Order: sequence, then structure tokens, then C-alpha cells
Amino acid sequence: MRIFNSLTRKVEDFVPMRPPRVAMYTCGPTVYSYPTIGNWRTYVLSDLVFRVLTYMGLRVEYVMNLTDVGHLTSDADTGEDKLQEKAVREGKTAWEVAKFYGDDFVESFAKLNLSKPKLFSKATDHIKEQIELIGEIEKAGFVYKINDGVYFDVAAYEKAGNVYGELSNLEEIKAGARVEVNPEKKDSRDFALWKFSPSEYKRDMEWDSPWGRGFPGWHIECSAMSMKYLGKQLDIHLGGEDLLGTHHPNEIAQSEAATARKPFCKYWVHGAFLIVDGGKMGKSKGNAFTLNDIEAGGFDPLALRYFYLTGHYRKQLNFTWEALAAAGAALSKLRQFAAAFREQKGRTQPRGGTRDLRLSPEKLTQIDEFKKSFCDAVEDDLNMPEALAVVWEMVKSNIPDYDKYELLVKFDEILGFSLSDFWGERVEVSGKAEELLRKREELRAEKRFAEADQIREELNQMGYAIRDEEGGAVLTKI
Repeated sequence: MRIFNSLTRKVEDFVPMRPPRVAMYTCGPTVYSYPTIGNWRTYVLSDLVFRVLTYMGLRVEYVMNLTDVGHLTSDADTGEDKLQEKAVREGKTAWEVAKFYGDDFVESFAKLNLSKPKLFSKATDHIKEQIELIGEIEKAGFVYKINDGVYFDVAAYEKAGNVYGELSNLEEIKAGARVEVNPEKKDSRDFALWKFSPSEYKRDMEWDSPWGRGFPGWHIECSAMSMKYLGKQLDIHLGGEDLLGTHHPNEIAQSEAATARKPFCKYWVHGAFLIVDGGKMGKSKGNAFTLNDIEAGGFDPLALRYFYLTGHYRKQLNFTWEALAAAGAALSKLRQFAAAFREQKGRTQPRGGTRDLRLSPEKLTQIDEFKKSFCDAVEDDLNMPEALAVVWEMVKSNIPDYDKYELLVKFDEILGFSLSDFWGERVEVSGKAEELLRKREELRAEKRFAEADQIREELNQMGYAIRDEEGGAVLTKI
């Protein structure tokens, strides 16, 4: 597979450090609210990478964090912890807020048919590891203490011969720090490793540390948890492009500071923003839609997954309800094709399960070309729009339905639409359709399969697919 590496700013061949193992980490949500459909686009990207690498025969060890402490309302390490702030607003504890939204996030994975990581790693479950990692960074000489916390010393890091901000430029880092400035910080780029609890009130989440009672900064959790479960070097790290400014550069700096410059991650992959109706998404605009909003609108969440695949992950994608409806219609049609092809597969499958492979060389070549074209697309920096185009070209081709179904099931290992689970929706049918269905059954009983297939095609033209069940054939909607 070739994929764009944000670190080198070019498309590269993906070569894991210890094949067939792949160490993969994704920055998950801060669990103080429901993720937006922009967030879910990033998680679908991670799922696609996982599926493609698995499809290629690699063994992917996949971890995603859940940020349940330490993410402040400003990237400049000022403001309130987002969990604590939400807890006050909802009249709950920060622990209750984190559990509610964290549980919802994990449960929602199934709605988009996302491959679950081997671990959803919570920051609050790894305070010990974060404190230990800060200690290692301190031993290396890149930590200093001020009134509100313990900070990473960027200037000292650079003076030691390291490069800070490889994933972004200096202006992006400055912009990421917003406009608030802590006058005690040595450098505006310095970031908090550990924040001290305020003296005026007790926080829901705070712990003792060698530097004082408090809580970890946002960035340190990802380094500590990825190192614990995946080792000190990652093959691939994913996230949204909003993390290019500060979070991911800070991850690199603190990790490599603790490991004496050992490269923290080989490939960095970032998904582009989702826009809505041609503009920026935002809660203040009322267009920061969630998965709950998608379902409330009467849409299958997998229609949203299909919609994501219509755009390249590195390009902005414009969400509209009309575009989602079009994606839902396309998915529905693809499901119906899969159900119809399965029915034909069942009819042509000989007893004993061995298929008659007497296909012409042209047909066999065509089947192989579809396989190659699909794989070429997904392995070319996850070109999913091109992969979908191959799927539809195959579906409309003249290769046997048996092979269409087999290819759809194989392609779906990456697409993630659960096509093999769809059996069609029973519908009210016209008298003419019922008559044709009865005639088809009579022809099949007489082994006049060619004529029966002609009726099936006629029913398809009328908008029906046929599903053979134990009690007889039924019609479903295309």
C-alpha cells in the first residue's frame, strides 16, 4: 500500500518495521459530548486503514485512546478541563460525564461497522504511566515547573539538537496556541505535561504526583498509552488534520525526548475536515451534526459510511442532507444487488459445494481485472471513490452473478457495508409480479432455468429482487 505521510509530506510505500506486525494508534475522542460526523469521518479513516492492512495479510495491533481528563478549553494550556466544565453544566461529576459519553462512543462503533481496536485506552486508567513518562522527560532535561504546572521545555529540546514541529510549521503551532499567553512560560510553544489543581476548589479528577497534586496535560496520555501497549515506536498514527498544529508535534517531542531521539512513529496519516453546506461546521452554527442526528433524520448510519467513501480522505468533503440521501440510495441499491446475486449463487451452486468453473477465458480475465482494479485503488493512498467506481462497474458487467456476489463479499471486507448480512426487505407486490414469480417457480421445477432467469430479469426491471427462502421464493425491493 502507498499512503501519504504527513511527516514527509509525500505518498510513500507502507513498509512496517516488524512485519507482519503493524503497530497502529488513533487519537480518539474527548468524551465530554457526542462526536460530530466530522469526528466520525476520522474514525472511519482509521477503520479503512485497519481493514486494508488486514486484507493485505498484515497483523494490525490497533489502539485508540479515550481522553477523559486533561483536555483544556484552550490549546494554550489555559481554561477549564472540558470534562470538568461539562460536569458543572450538567450537574454531574466528571466521572459520570466521561462514562456516559465514553460508553456511547464504544456502542456507536457498531452502527458504522467499525473494527474495534484491541483496546479503548482511557487516560484516567493510566495516570501512573503518564507520571512515569514525565519523569523520564525530566531526567532528559526538558521539564520545568511554574505556578500552574509542569511544562515541556521546547527551547532546551531544540538546543539538544532536536527538531520541534516537524508535522506543522511555526506559524501553525503559534495559531494552535490560540491567543492566550501564560507569562510564566519560557516559550509560547511550551506545553503542559502536568497541571496543578486549583486551590479555590477541589476537582473531580486529580491525583498526587512528584510535582504536586493535579492532573495530566492532554498530550502526554497518547505517548504513555501507545508506548505501554504498542512499544516505543509506532508504525502508523492517525488523527484529524486539526491535530497537526499542536497535539501531534507535542506527542513526537515528548516521546522522542524520553527515548533519546528514537523515532516515535514512521507514518502519520491525517483526515481532512468535513464541511457542511459549503461552510465550516460548528456547534454555534447548529450544524455540528452527530450520529444521533443522522438516525433521527431516518438514515441508516451505514449511509453515512458510504458518503464518507465518496470523497478522498485528504480532501474536504461537503456534507448535505441531499448528499447523504444519495449515498443511502446507492447503498440500498448495492444491498439489493448483493441479495439478488446471492440468490443466483444459491441456485447455481451444485450439490457438494463445488462450482462448475467452465467460464470462458475472457470472463476469467475480466474477474481478475476487477480484483486488481479494486486493490489498486485502495492501495493507492486509499482512493475509495475509485474503488467504489470499480464496484459499480463490476455490478453492471456481464460476468456471472455468482462471481459478482463473491467479489462483492470480498470487496466488502474493506468497504464495511455488511453486504452479506442483507437479505432484502419484503414488500407488497403487484398481481402481475406475483404471477411472474409463480411462473418462475414452475419453470425452475421443470428445470427450465434459462426461461426462469428471463422472468427474474423482468422482475428486476419492475424493481423487484428475488430471495429464495425455505418456504418458497419472496420478492424484495431493489
